[in-house]
Amino acid sequence: MPSSLMLIFMATFSLETLIAMLQNGFIVAVLGREWVQGCTPPSGDVIVACLAASRFCLHGLALLNSFLGFFKFSSKIYYFSIPWDFINTLNFWLTAWLAVFYCVKISTFSHPTFLWLKWRISRSVPRLLLGSLIISGVTVISSATGNSIAVLRSTSQSSPGNHTLADRISPFFRHFFLSQELLVLLLPFLLFLVSTLLLMFSLHQHLQQMRAHRPSPHDPSTQVHITALKSLSFFFVFYTSYFLSLIIVSMQITALQHQWHWAWEVVTYAGICLHSSILVLSSPKLRKALKTIFGKPLTKDASSQVISINNQYQWTSP
Repeated sequence: MPSSLMLIFMATFSLETLIAMLQNGFIVAVLGREWVQGCTPPSGDVIVACLAASRFCLHGLALLNSFLGFFKFSSKIYYFSIPWDFINTLNFWLTAWLAVFYCVKISTFSHPTFLWLKWRISRSVPRLLLGSLIISGVTVISSATGNSIAVLRSTSQSSPGNHTLADRISPFFRHFFLSQELLVLLLPFLLFLVSTLLLMFSLHQHLQQMRAHRPSPHDPSTQVHITALKSLSFFFVFYTSYFLSLIIVSMQITALQHQWHWAWEVVTYAGICLHSSILVLSSPKLRKALKTIFGKPLTKDASSQVISINNQYQWTSP
């Protein structure tokens, strides 16, 4: 019989997943409308829409896997873990490319490499998305192998005479499969990390230059830069927490797998749920769609900030 605390965390995680799926579905619906209408969407919108679609599936599979484990359908979890690994890897790469895109488009570095990337990045988006799909597809092979080993290990441990086989399989599973999974996620995370830090440094540097010429802290342009820096800081913290949570889960700590499983799921997926919220609030197009849905006009100051970000930085420029 589940405890009251576990039921609270189950309800919290289910509500969190529902909210995340709704906001990611909203992003896909708004940005995908241009494709349906036959228009060519900006490159930034293409990445955001693909990222939102992957996260919609990721949250749904996470909730499904958690309930399968709760109702003791352990054999089914391994089958659904394969598409989860594919979507999760794709999510990491799409987030990395989005960070690279924003860094290249918004940063004010004058190095020739950045200038070349600024010219090429929009044309390279389709190839980057295709490459992400291919890399994620390749990881499915490793994921299927790892899950087969996990099933064999679980069967061996449940049989009284097969503990020797389980003891032989466990070190291989730990040292090969988990190390490979860590490497697959580490590469796009480092790309995200470097791009976000460079963008934050560029914005901070530009903000200092603006303050030297406009000493008033209430200047609208200065406020826009401060808001952008705060958003990037939250963006950085939330996604880093998601990555670290996955690493801790991959260590297969028994307490997290059983007693505190639902609590840890809430913590793990809160990062990308809040990250998606930041994507909605930082996009003028999505903010306008929200205004239309809820019928609440933006204030004059908020509208001017959104327009300034859109015009000055071209967050989703082609």
